[in-house]
Amino acid sequence: MSRAAVAARLDATAGHATEPAPARGLSRSVTLLFAVACGLSVANIYYAQPLLDVMARDLAISPAAIGGVVTVTQIGYALGLIFIVPLGDLLDRRRLIGAQALLSALALIVVGLAPSAAVLLAGMVAVGLLAVVVQVLVAFAASMAADEERGRTVGTITSGIVIGILLARFVSGALADIGGWRLVYLASAVLTLLMAGLLFRVLPRHERVATTISYPQLLASVVSLFVREPVLRVRAVLALLIFATFSVFWTSLVLPLSAAPFSLSHTQIGMFGLVGLAGALAAARAGSLADRGFGQRVTGFSLGLMVLSWVPIAYMSTSLWSLVIGVVLLDLAIQAVHITNQTMIFAVRPDARSRLVGGYMVFYSVGSALGSIASTMVYARAGWIGVCVLGATISLLALLFWAATRRYQPIQIRAK
Repeated sequence: MSRAAVAARLDATAGHATEPAPARGLSRSVTLLFAVACGLSVANIYYAQPLLDVMARDLAISPAAIGGVVTVTQIGYALGLIFIVPLGDLLDRRRLIGAQALLSALALIVVGLAPSAAVLLAGMVAVGLLAVVVQVLVAFAASMAADEERGRTVGTITSGIVIGILLARFVSGALADIGGWRLVYLASAVLTLLMAGLLFRVLPRHERVATTISYPQLLASVVSLFVREPVLRVRAVLALLIFATFSVFWTSLVLPLSAAPFSLSHTQIGMFGLVGLAGALAAARAGSLADRGFGQRVTGFSLGLMVLSWVPIAYMSTSLWSLVIGVVLLDLAIQAVHITNQTMIFAVRPDARSRLVGGYMVFYSVGSALGSIASTMVYARAGWIGVCVLGATISLLALLFWAATRRYQPIQIRAK
C-alpha cells in the first residue's frame, strides 16, 4: 500500500483535520523567540541535576533515592507528551502555549516552597507535565516553516533547547551557591511568567481547521501513527537510547565532582554544562543536512562519536580536561541525532506534527527517566567506572540498532 493510501486511511479512521496550506516561513526573530522560550521551559526539567546532593540533605532523601527527583520529573513529562502535546493538532496552539506557561510558573512556585520530599516530588511531576510546552512550540514552528527550511528551523530551535538544558546546570549551580536550591525554582517561576506574556503577545495566530475529532480519537491516532509509520518507530527507539545515555552521564556527574578529591562547588560543576554548548551549537547543522538527504549518514557518524565519547569520560579521575573532551563529543553526538530524528519524523505526516513529536518524545522521556535512576544506582555500587560502562553499552546498542534499521527513511527526504 502506498504512503498516500496509508495516510488517507488513517485520516478516515482518526477523523482529524488536514494541516492548513503550506507555510510561508518564520522570520528569524520569531524563530529565535521560539528557541529562547523552549530553552527556558526545558531548563525547568534539568535544574535539579546539579542540586541533587543539597536537595537530599535539605529534605532528608537518601543518596540512592535522590535520582527519583529526576525520574518523577521525566514521568510527568511523559504524561504531558501523551495527554497534552497531541492537543496541538486540535486546539489553537497559541492559547495552549500560554496556558501551559502560566500553569508551569505555578508548579515551579510549589517546588520552590516545598516543605517535604512528598510535596517536592508532586511539584516536580507537575513541572515535567507542563514543560511539554516545548514540544507544542516545536510542532508549531515546524508547521509554519517553509518546506525547504524546516530542518534548519528545527535545528535552530533544538539548539535553543539544548542550550537551555546545558545552561540549566550552570545557572542552577550558581543560584544555589548564592541563595540555596529553592531560589533556582522561584527565579524560574518569575521568568516563566514573563515569557508567558511575551509569547501570547508575539506568537502568530495559527487557526486550526474545523474538525469533529474527539479527544479520545486524537489520542488513539497517536498509536495508529506508530503502527503505520516505521520511521517513527525507529527514530523513537533511537531517542530512548540516546537520552538514556545523556541522562546516565549528567545525572551522576555531580556525585563524583562534589566529592573528594575534586570537591567542586555547584557553580563549578554547572560550568561543565557550558562546555557542552560547543557540541550543541555544532549539532545545529544536522537539520540542514537531513533536509538534503544526509540524515542517515549524520545519524551513524554521531552514534559512533557517542560510543567513543565514553573513553575520555572514563579518564575523568586522571584529568578534568579529558572530561571536557568527552562532554563536547557526547553532547554533539546526541543533539545531532535528536535534530535529525525530528526532521525525519516531521516529513512523515505534515498534518499530524504535534502527535508525531508527542509520541516520539515519550520515548525520549522514558529513556531519560530510566537513565537517571539506573545511573545513581550503578554509581552507588560500582562508582564512576560502572557509570561509564553503562553509558558506553547503551551507546553501542543505539549504534547497532541504527545499523539494523537504516533502510527506513521518509520518502520526501529520500527523494532529494
